[in-house]
Amino acid sequence: MEQHYLGSLLHLADSTLPIGGYTHSAGLETFVQQGLVNSKASAETFVRNMLENNLRYNDAAFMSLAYAAACENNVTELLELHQLCTAVKAPRELREASHKLGARLTRIFSRRYTSELITQYEAAAGYGPHYCLVFGVYAHLTGIPLEAALFAFYYNAAMGMVTNCVKLVPLGQMDGQDIIFDLQPLLKALTAATLQPDKSLLGLCNPGFDIRSMQHEHLYSRLYMS
Repeated sequence: MEQHYLGSLLHLADSTLPIGGYTHSAGLETFVQQGLVNSKASAETFVRNMLENNLRYNDAAFMSLAYAAACENNVTELLELHQLCTAVKAPRELREASHKLGARLTRIFSRRYTSELITQYEAAAGYGPHYCLVFGVYAHLTGIPLEAALFAFYYNAAMGMVTNCVKLVPLGQMDGQDIIFDLQPLLKALTAATLQPDKSLLGLCNPGFDIRSMQHEHLYSRLYMS
């Protein structure tokens, strides 16, 4: 069967989209400067923990729920998710990054996919729409199945973290590729686990990630914005 959505999926999840994702490390730079991530093994541990213990209950869960809200054209639900997403992002840098990436992603896709849902969301979003919510809405609007969109969302996040590890630790390019190979089963498992997220678990997180994100602005030197 022809996968008619493949082009849209590759476009939406493309790590080279001009939204500024490469400028953010989500606290990884702090982990590296503190010596906590200093090898291929510790880098893979960091990425796995971010995916399993953070992204699953935060951005990936919000993306899945936004997709469901878009299916129902439910702007009230989308705005509630926006408020929750803002509330659980305690570090200022992470909140600002999410708003900036969301606004830039919307600017790209709204030129081709008009949606009253997105228009109303943008108007009420204040500092800007969250990236994970916009990703979920546009995944629906472009006809991408939820399971495929979730896997791509996780993969995009994992690829970004691995790329940052290669630059910051630093690691060899083949080390980074080995980590991506080894993450494939986890990405599949997390995709299945996030198809129907439990809203009561939104925001569940290892606080160490938030603390390192907050410490980031006080580092002696910084290559990344968060």
